[in-house]
Amino acid sequence: MKIEDALKSTVDYSKSTSAILNVLYTQNVISDSFNEIIKRYDISGEQYNVLRILRGQKGCPANMCIIQERMLAKTSNTTRLVDKLLLKDLVTRNVCPENRRKIEVLITQKGLDLLTELDPKVREHEDFFAKNLNTEELEQLNTLLEKYRTK
Repeated sequence: MKIEDALKSTVDYSKSTSAILNVLYTQNVISDSFNEIIKRYDISGEQYNVLRILRGQKGCPANMCIIQERMLAKTSNTTRLVDKLLLKDLVTRNVCPENRRKIEVLITQKGLDLLTELDPKVREHEDFFAKNLNTEELEQLNTLLEKYRTK
């Protein structure tokens, strides 16, 4: 469906406007669907992102700077996200023994178990949105999106 039809617009958009609107609209469709999956687990998309980052540390703690630079949404309040995950026993937070100003965050077994339970649902979600594209088209889409956001 063309973006003008999806938005029920009678305006004739330029190609660059259509591209931006398509990206934003598609991001919202994907996010809404993803949020339906994770809301049953009482976590937000940003909290899920933090858990995935911590799992990627393979048992090594991450400080707030590492988490922040790897977040999808760079504007996320990492401290607040970690605090909420702490309350749910999905992460632990400790003061670094070498540098007392540095906080180290580690995913708990409960956090790992949650991700293990979510993994097949997330894969199914990703496959659902990719089903209309073949491998070559997915590679092309990734290339174009990477090119599009290059400053």
